[in-house]
Amino acid sequence: MKNVLRRAMMDSETFVIEMIYSDSKGNRTRRIVSPIRFVGQERFLGLCLCREEPRQFYLSRCENVRLIPAAEVLMPMPMETIEAASPAPTPAATLPSLVCDSSSACLV
Repeated sequence: MKNVLRRAMMDSETFVIEMIYSDSKGNRTRRIVSPIRFVGQERFLGLCLCREEPRQFYLSRCENVRLIPAAEVLMPMPMETIEAASPAPTPAATLPSLVCDSSSACLV
């Protein structure tokens, strides 16, 4: 992924990236970004062409990062919301249902 980002950073007139990004709440969106520079080992600064503002992106929250020709992009780009992954079942949801009678004895 870093190699794709570096390529877009070095040749920003030719390439931008398309990616799926998960925010801190788990909301996933498809975004078009012009990467600017790395900020430490885990983030990069980029111009989000959907929001038309600079943003910091965590590498661990980026998926399906790919180069696309910058000539195909007109601002503003629509930001497509992607269904969030369904949460893992809670332990209680995985237990068999219990039926209790009036004597407080429970049957599985």
